[in-house]
Amino acid sequence: MTAVHFDSYTEARAHLKALLDAAERGRVATVRRESAVTAIVDVERLRHYLAAVTPSRAQTVPEDGGWSIFIPGLPIAADGRTFNEAVTEMVGALREYAEDWQDHLLDAPNHRENWGLVQLISLSDDDQLHEWLVGKAR
Repeated sequence: MTAVHFDSYTEARAHLKALLDAAERGRVATVRRESAVTAIVDVERLRHYLAAVTPSRAQTVPEDGGWSIFIPGLPIAADGRTFNEAVTEMVGALREYAEDWQDHLLDAPNHRENWGLVQLISLSDDDQLHEWLVGKAR
């Protein structure tokens, strides 16, 4: 099987299984709707790729007997009594940012380019976001 492309939504719907099978196997799978072409991608493949190309750049700072975490250039920060508590709070802050981005920030000039980050947040579970923020436990 090679790339799968359908020139209409109706054609794609009639061949949905082939479209999804191609995406799950990592093959190119696209659908044209009017002048736009949309790619269908397996979630775990996309999440893995986004995690690899979107470093968290999270910085931690010991502060007043606890920890603060922030991501430079983003309005996201969290605090906690322990390092793990701060990371857990940061995961929650990331989720709130992703919701705000979907709701009203996606067209804001200073947030528009965060599409990949929002996809990564939305496609990740809490453990995956924790790992993305601090790296794998050694």
